[in-house]
Amino acid sequence: MTEKYAVVVIGGGAAGLSAALVLGRARHRTLVIDAGEPRNAPAAHMQGYLSRDGMPPAEFLAAGREEIARYGVELVRDRVVEVEKGEDFTVVSAGGRSVRARRLVVATGLKDELPAVPGVAERFGRDVLHCPFCHGWEVRDQPFGVLATSPASVHQALMVSQWSKDVRFFLHTVAEEELSDEDLRRLAAAGVDVVPGEVAELVTEDDRLTGVRLAGGTTHPRSVLFTAPRAVPQTGLLERLGAELHETPFGAYPVVDATGLTTVPGVWAAGNAVGFAEQVVHAASGGYRAASAIVGDLLMTDLDAAVGRRSPA
Repeated sequence: MTEKYAVVVIGGGAAGLSAALVLGRARHRTLVIDAGEPRNAPAAHMQGYLSRDGMPPAEFLAAGREEIARYGVELVRDRVVEVEKGEDFTVVSAGGRSVRARRLVVATGLKDELPAVPGVAERFGRDVLHCPFCHGWEVRDQPFGVLATSPASVHQALMVSQWSKDVRFFLHTVAEEELSDEDLRRLAAAGVDVVPGEVAELVTEDDRLTGVRLAGGTTHPRSVLFTAPRAVPQTGLLERLGAELHETPFGAYPVVDATGLTTVPGVWAAGNAVGFAEQVVHAASGGYRAASAIVGDLLMTDLDAAVGRRSPA
């Protein structure tokens, strides 16, 4: 017979583990299926999480796995390839396992697609960065570069000027004419130098970034480069379940209420599965909210069923 769980959590990052912890403590049989591909894996440390500031992401996840195990939560390393909704949900993994669940938490996150500039992918998470709130303090006052991926990269160039006053904004494939007069005024006010021309490659020495080389041959000495990856939401399972999505500048994400409940009854989403800007601390909070809502939902469903059985025919 197919195993049955109260809840299956798809994704074992901060959101999924947080949800599993709450569900386990609420005495619900819970299974976490994790493909082992956390978004912040390239980073040596995570910052901005009170009491966990500076902790390596792998260490954070290992601690979370230990915690959920205390409450009987099962975790398997596998990838969910199919989900079907009937009276319960049927969840099928790549390893061939099929289980049933009364409720689902989808915490599949997103993938970052980086600009196709030699050196960017290799150094991402070290001295090629995307979030100044995550890494700005650690690289403060160094010579920054910002590699544009669209005219919206102006915002990133302005933001990073909070952490360094030596910022060069490499337009790369963005034409200077695409920037508004307001953009140019703000960049000038922030002391950001605008550098037109396509970026050919990053220059390194002794395994550290030392410069940004343009296609024309000019090299700009830089020790840190910020860029905005293209976010690719992992919404395939939600789409197959019929969840409604809404378009954002960073991709299409599920429509959810304040607890993470999607438009599919019984399916919650959390973490980067619901938005591009969910940091680790936000993801953990979202998983907690989803799980606590599920605990209440299951309780009321079971109580209503019990009332129905007790009612006179």
